[in-house]
Amino acid sequence: MADCSRKMFNDERLPLFSKNGYTSDESISGNTSNDVVVPVYGTTCEPAVSNAKLVPVEERITYTWSGINVFTNVGMVSNESNFFPCWNTNLDQGVQGKHLLKNVSGMAYPGELLAILGSSGAGKTTLLNALTFRSAKNITVTGTRCVNGTTVNSKALTSLSAYVQQDELFIGSLTVKEHLRFQALVRMDANISYEERMQRVNEVILEMTLNKCENTCIGISGRLKGISGGELKRLSFAAEVLTNPSLMFCDEPTSGLDSFMALNVVQTLKSMAQSGKTVICTIHQPSSELYTMFDKLLLMAEGRIAFLGTPEDADLFFRELEAPCPKNYNPADYFIQLLAIVPGNEESCRNAVNMICDRFQRSEAGVQVALESATASGEFLRHNGTEVWLNGNNGNKSPYKASWCAQFRAVVWRSWLSIIKEPLLVRVRLFQTILVSLVLGAIYYGQVINQDGVMNINGAIFLFLTNMTFQNVFAVINVFSAELPIFLREHKNGMYRTDVYFLGKTIADIPIFIFLPILFTAICYYMIGLNSEMPRFFVACGIVILVANAATSFGYLISCISPTVAMALSIGPPLLIPFLLFGGFLLNIKSIPIYFQWLAYLSWFKYGNEALMVNQWDNISSIQCPAGNSSCPKDGHVVLEVYSFASENLALDICSLFGLIILFRVLAFCALLWKTYKDTEPNTA
Repeated sequence: MADCSRKMFNDERLPLFSKNGYTSDESISGNTSNDVVVPVYGTTCEPAVSNAKLVPVEERITYTWSGINVFTNVGMVSNESNFFPCWNTNLDQGVQGKHLLKNVSGMAYPGELLAILGSSGAGKTTLLNALTFRSAKNITVTGTRCVNGTTVNSKALTSLSAYVQQDELFIGSLTVKEHLRFQALVRMDANISYEERMQRVNEVILEMTLNKCENTCIGISGRLKGISGGELKRLSFAAEVLTNPSLMFCDEPTSGLDSFMALNVVQTLKSMAQSGKTVICTIHQPSSELYTMFDKLLLMAEGRIAFLGTPEDADLFFRELEAPCPKNYNPADYFIQLLAIVPGNEESCRNAVNMICDRFQRSEAGVQVALESATASGEFLRHNGTEVWLNGNNGNKSPYKASWCAQFRAVVWRSWLSIIKEPLLVRVRLFQTILVSLVLGAIYYGQVINQDGVMNINGAIFLFLTNMTFQNVFAVINVFSAELPIFLREHKNGMYRTDVYFLGKTIADIPIFIFLPILFTAICYYMIGLNSEMPRFFVACGIVILVANAATSFGYLISCISPTVAMALSIGPPLLIPFLLFGGFLLNIKSIPIYFQWLAYLSWFKYGNEALMVNQWDNISSIQCPAGNSSCPKDGHVVLEVYSFASENLALDICSLFGLIILFRVLAFCALLWKTYKDTEPNTA
């Protein structure tokens, strides 16, 4: 037996199958009882009590996988690093590269907690991603995955299972209960009433012992203090068990937690398994207490299975290889170190690993694993009284549990909550609007309709547009790019559609992007001395609202086409400059070169400037001019002519602003839809 792990104790490598000073009758004590006894030093522990809702026997799942092979694709170019995702320079996508998983087979049964162990690079997460159809785009997966003996595909597995990923992604401004309410609204079956959903939320909060923090904000790192790391993990589990799934996958659920929190999380997993669920998880360096709670172990090494069975069988298997675990040594640490590739001894370690994997493959247990996992493909599985098609393209069955309207209401509700529950952000926007409007009003205070006043008023009008543009573009430029990981994960989990998310996010923003322009205009309009007729004031408010929302729509577009927040902030200002130049104030419309005139028609500065100028000067019949000054405009129509504006274009300008709002939002939605498509594009051979 190649004991690569003993490098820390000996300068030289131990013999391949040495007993290492231990007799064959030495055994590792373990908990073989079905009750979970958590060893706490110096105390006596009672079995853990499970509050989890039992899974009916007819709904329990045996999950098997056979002949899983995973390859990297040679020459794959990541679209995430490419600003133009449609431009793909990869010509060799189909060429197989490194062999990551090699003919891996196995099974997981109801009522069992299966822990996948192995050193870094052994293939733990790669296997879990392959089992859940979540492998990266530069990965090719072959093999069969079955539920109760029936071949399953990605959509069907998503509807039957839950996946708790290693990194927690939440809207941090929501409370624990609000987050679970949203999950219940979009993840539970459409025929379940609202009262039953909320009752289930309360049940899950008790099951996961989150009742003490149910009204606490989840938290935003560096901005908003929230719940603890252990509570975050339990909240991840709570969101997944709302629908009481029969099959659960967990990736590194104890990473980043202290020993107490890790024990708490694994107790939760064990409780779920005891309720009849099938639980599969990867674990990184579990303690001896955690090790006693595993029902089955799957040891991975170099992309192969080194062992699959109970902890007691693992001890027996390695004793037969004459490499027993030492006394008073954590078996999990021992197995991980035993199967690791030690730097400087790569060849001998790989030979030892291959020896172990070959021995297990030929053993009685290995043969039994291969036989049980070799299941035949079926056509459909009857689950919860509905037929879920498992082959082909899953028919025309929708992966979404909630209706379009229910999804929309839930997304709008959550988006609005996330806005109003960030008081600092709301206060900053409000303070910025009031401050800028007061400063602008003070600088241009009390303008008189004369030659100087005309120039000053026109400058103030253009500053209206500039402020509304930059303030609102940068208010939303990170909306979609910052939440993209959350959106992609929730969309992949079948929670809501792309159009629902886009509409919900943008509609939730509308009230604030109507209120702030009105507030801005109301403060400085009469301070500056603009056209005092009341109808003109209301028209000006409407135009400023349209300009603000056109700029906001352009901000959405930048956010959706940008892969990161940093990219969005970098490309935003350069893209705004051409639209500002063609607004008609810094450059006369008629003097724009013909090859740039098309850009002017996409500029909300042009339409907004003309509309506000017409609204201001259209009914001004007389302007005070010094005697003998021929350059002074005589009336408002002369002012408009200087800028090549026309009074009859007011309605067209307003319609054009509406058109730009729609155009930019449609383009933004298409960009988001493309990202969604690339994220969900199948990559299984």
